[in-house]
Amino acid sequence: MPGRVIVAPRDHLEHVVRDLDRDAYLRLQDVIYRLARAVESAVPSERTYLLSLGSQQGNSHLHWIIAPLPPGTPYEDQQFAALMASKGVVGLSSTQIAAIATRIRANLSTPTRRVE
Repeated sequence: MPGRVIVAPRDHLEHVVRDLDRDAYLRLQDVIYRLARAVESAVPSERTYLLSLGSQQGNSHLHWIIAPLPPGTPYEDQQFAALMASKGVVGLSSTQIAAIATRIRANLSTPTRRVE
C-alpha cells in the first residue's frame, strides 16, 4: 500500500503494554496519530489501519504499522487481508516512494485538526 509507514521506539522494546509506562505509551500514540493524519493527507485512503504486530519467534521489536487502505479496495481485500504478504508488494519506483515521503513530512509540519 502506498504510504505504509512503520513506527518504532528507538530503544529496543518488545511488549506494547509491559515495556512502556502510561506516559511513554501516550507520547508514542500521539506520534502515531500525527503520522497517520500526515499519511492520510499524502495518499488517498478510505480508512487507515493501525497495528502493533510481532512475535518472539519473528519480529520481537515493538512497532506499529500505519497502513492506508486505497479507496475502492474490494471488501474481501480489506482489513487483515490487505496486510497479508500473499497480496504482494506495491511496485512503486524509488522516485514515487520519495515523493510520498516528502508529502508525509510536509504534512507533519501542518497542524492537524482534532476530530471531536
